[in-house]
Amino acid sequence: MPSDLEISRAAVRKPLSDVAADMGIPAELFEPYGRSAGKIALDAIDALADRPRAKYVVVTSITPTPLGEGKTTTTVGLGQAFGHIGTRGVIAVRQASMGPTFGIKGGAAGGGYSQVVPMEAVNLHLTGDLHAVTSAHNLLAAMVDNHLHKGNALDIDPLEIAWRRVLDVNDRDLRQIVTGLGGRQDGLPRQTGFDITAASEVMAVLALARSLPDLRARLGRIVVAYDRAGNPVTAEDLHAAGAMCVQLRDALQPNLLQTTEQTPALVHCGPFGNIAHGNSSVVADLIGIHCGDYLVTEAGFGADMGAERFFNIKCRTSGLVPDAAVVVATVRGLKAHTGRYRVVAGRPLPDEMLEENPDDVHAGAANLRKQIANVRAHGVTPVVAANAFPGDHESEKQAIVDVAASEGVRAAITSHAAKGGKGAAELAEAVAEACREPNHYTPLYPDELSLTEKIETVARRMYGADGIEPSRTARAQLDAYECHGFGALPVCVAKTHLSLSDDPARKGVPEGWRLPIREVRLSAGAGFVYPICGDMRTMPGLSSRPAAEHIDIDEAGQVVGLS
Repeated sequence: MPSDLEISRAAVRKPLSDVAADMGIPAELFEPYGRSAGKIALDAIDALADRPRAKYVVVTSITPTPLGEGKTTTTVGLGQAFGHIGTRGVIAVRQASMGPTFGIKGGAAGGGYSQVVPMEAVNLHLTGDLHAVTSAHNLLAAMVDNHLHKGNALDIDPLEIAWRRVLDVNDRDLRQIVTGLGGRQDGLPRQTGFDITAASEVMAVLALARSLPDLRARLGRIVVAYDRAGNPVTAEDLHAAGAMCVQLRDALQPNLLQTTEQTPALVHCGPFGNIAHGNSSVVADLIGIHCGDYLVTEAGFGADMGAERFFNIKCRTSGLVPDAAVVVATVRGLKAHTGRYRVVAGRPLPDEMLEENPDDVHAGAANLRKQIANVRAHGVTPVVAANAFPGDHESEKQAIVDVAASEGVRAAITSHAAKGGKGAAELAEAVAEACREPNHYTPLYPDELSLTEKIETVARRMYGADGIEPSRTARAQLDAYECHGFGALPVCVAKTHLSLSDDPARKGVPEGWRLPIREVRLSAGAGFVYPICGDMRTMPGLSSRPAAEHIDIDEAGQVVGLS
């Protein structure tokens, strides 16, 4: 099979103006950005409001292995597959971060014959949205430090500054730094650090804003520090939010691309999946929901994390109601959840893991059953996609279907990476049937619950914990947030994505444990509180053989080595 890059370059693409027209987007609301992408004006939300509403489908997965389960590829393949069964699909996916693209993870365009094209544009800069986030975030950081240097009229406690800087690069040496070194005119020395741009609260704000005024208001609510009396200091207090909004004005408009089969693809925003909601933008969905028969979007990580946040944070904000959820499962993923194999990103799978053994798939299926239950806990109908990889045995793929059947859930074996939309047509039929069932969607918890009760609800119902164990610091922070009026916000639990528990080594469905809460942080602009369980890395490092070593330009000026 050709490489992803070769497939992308060979794909026949429509003029994007025609793609936009097929979606019903008026010509005056579509602005080309070169030949590869375009921006859709936010006025399209109102312009399309009278058109029929598409069925709304989220793609999630079992608890992923370090190699991933193929959610993006499945999202693209399913969107394409609707065209093979006589309906129209539109997809909405997250933007790629260049840190992982040049690191070990690679790009985020999908794969094989189910990818957004051209993959070079998707994975390298696109329309510059991430650069705008970086710039707006760092402007606020500069204004915080300038305020300290110019007399500190807001009485900011230098030890209580929560706003770090960001960069869209994997660079572990920037995790902890000291700024302000030099002379008196070079600022006040203090310890701080860098996060990757995807981890910026500005990225989370951009993904959840419904309009330009909403974006402006959310930016103003960002809490950057606390004064010596313990009161929050916001971007509005520093008079920074207006300039930040100006920098993000164009970035708020969703990007339009297409897939290898010319299916419309809205590619917009990529908030971190550990400390933020890990979903693409609300505005892309508000537009896409009126542009086809099915809108397929993706939530990061497993159903206990990305889908939970989709249901309880994103849907709360957008007001859109999901009709079905696809739970992606793989043979290798379920084998890994037996706990018998060690899977390391960037290394070949163990030989014994590749041997035919459907019993192993059944042994690891408890995790699939739990993620099915997590979807059902929100009143949404799940459908299982058995995402086939080369080397999977028929008996093993059938084992996934059998597990789904035992749970009373529709399932389909897919081969969309190798065959495009045709390879996911059976999945599209199953999703269409699921969308015709009565919708009973409801959030997991009401706004009125305390923050502590919300965290406990997520821990018990989504992760299977016996309860939570907040530290003394976490309890004090929760009390302070309630006191400052943030108690009605949803919660976004920051924990490892590699386990239902807080320990990445615990596979399957761990039992007999409690979720430790080390500290709790506030994303007031984005509109959620995030308790931290374990050590969350918000600035990745490079591996011993990063992908950057293989990426280059050939004699014809074409990118090579991109994956």
